[in-house]
Amino acid sequence: MNKKLPLLLLCFILINEARSQIKLGAFIGVHSASVSETNNTPGWDTAYKPFYSSKTGFSVGFLLDIPLGNSNFYFQPGADYSSKGRQYNRNYDTSNLVMTPNTSYPVFQNYVLKLSYIEIPLNIAYKIPFSASRKSSFFISAGPYFAFIYSASKSSQSVSTALKNDSTTLIYATNSQDLLIGNAVNKYKTMDIGVNAKAGFEFGNVVLSCYGSRGLTNFYTSAYGGTFHHQIFGASLGIWIAKTQTKTSAPRPPAKIKIKDSDKDGIPDDKDLCPNVKGLARYNGCPIPDTDGDGIDDEHDSCKTVPGVAKYHGCPVPDTDGDGIDDEHDSCKTVPGIAKYHGCPVPDTDGDGIDDEHDSCKTVPGVKENNGCPAIKKEIKEKVNYVAHNILFATASDRLTTESYLGLDDLAAILKKNPELKISIEGYTDTTGTPERNIILSQKRADAVKSYLVFKGIGASRVIAIGHGQEQPIADNSTEEGRSANRRVELKLTSNQ
Repeated sequence: MNKKLPLLLLCFILINEARSQIKLGAFIGVHSASVSETNNTPGWDTAYKPFYSSKTGFSVGFLLDIPLGNSNFYFQPGADYSSKGRQYNRNYDTSNLVMTPNTSYPVFQNYVLKLSYIEIPLNIAYKIPFSASRKSSFFISAGPYFAFIYSASKSSQSVSTALKNDSTTLIYATNSQDLLIGNAVNKYKTMDIGVNAKAGFEFGNVVLSCYGSRGLTNFYTSAYGGTFHHQIFGASLGIWIAKTQTKTSAPRPPAKIKIKDSDKDGIPDDKDLCPNVKGLARYNGCPIPDTDGDGIDDEHDSCKTVPGVAKYHGCPVPDTDGDGIDDEHDSCKTVPGIAKYHGCPVPDTDGDGIDDEHDSCKTVPGVKENNGCPAIKKEIKEKVNYVAHNILFATASDRLTTESYLGLDDLAAILKKNPELKISIEGYTDTTGTPERNIILSQKRADAVKSYLVFKGIGASRVIAIGHGQEQPIADNSTEEGRSANRRVELKLTSNQ
């Protein structure tokens, strides 16, 4: 009964005050209540804070609506009962738990903090009527509140597991307790001060609104030095239940009829082709057109149908050489190039007419036939071709014949004398045997030639061995003469720069 006395006293004061004022209303609301907590406890942000969440609460009370002169401003004091608090929910991972007999381990923990207050909000409201009758309007209000604690309690639930007699057992526990109130450590303070705001609609005597509040004072004195502030967000339904007028108050003058101008551009909506967008009279209330959609209106755009930039008066950035790269990003504005080289052509470092991307010898002038490297001397090509025709193998084998060594020795000498050269050894067979066997045999023969050259001191990186099998025949495989021609090794020289 002692706890209800303050609420009853405040209700009596408000009702008595309403007899000489304009309106008295009653409201009820549902909200989400939470607590904004900060502290210096090590690990708070990761070990505890993520498990706190809001709880559902409600408020119920009375509200006065007192006009301030003949303006649209109103003073709205009130009194209400409001439930606040928060909850804590935590599940513990026991999947990898190694349990010790007769020792319990937490599985789930929950507690709900329930705090109730008698609040006195002192708001200033502003109303925007929907019509001259002022029966319906949109309103916003805000102001401070003073709250006095009504009750404080905490309920908790926990589940733990224990190993007993080689089997796990779940242990359930519940608890409910009243909390201490006062200004000492571990107590909830008697008074809290904060700010609150509302916004909503009045439809005759019915009021629909959303509301929120934030505590400005620390409502709990913790032993570890934290700070605690209430936060709530919710919605309410209200009804004006009494309406009187003071004897001295003058009747409210009729509201002035305003010409509707939604976009505030000075052009009435009934004459505005774009009533929700500010515009000009010469465009019938619409903005200046932007035909190409580049953000530059047509009155300031020299290229109205082509998107551009303000720097060039609405025109695109110029591209003098027409290579698709605008001059602001083109390092060679008068010579067509590519984006990779910032608008310049592909470089030709050695000036041989073969650009660097296709030139294997970028710093030495060469010829196109040798991929930009210097031409290989004719006599060297002829010697290599001669050697290629005299590389022989034992029948169906990759073993070089004795007759082959003389030519290969000459080839090794040529490569040593010309270190800039590389050689590609390509082996071929006729169609005798299966394609699979022939590709293996041709590769082995090419590898045999490479191995001999490496043995003679030629770097392995300069020699490439490739087996093509029976592919790319140069004669008819249906005759012995053709098959003999197809069993060959081809040697190809390239530059090594």
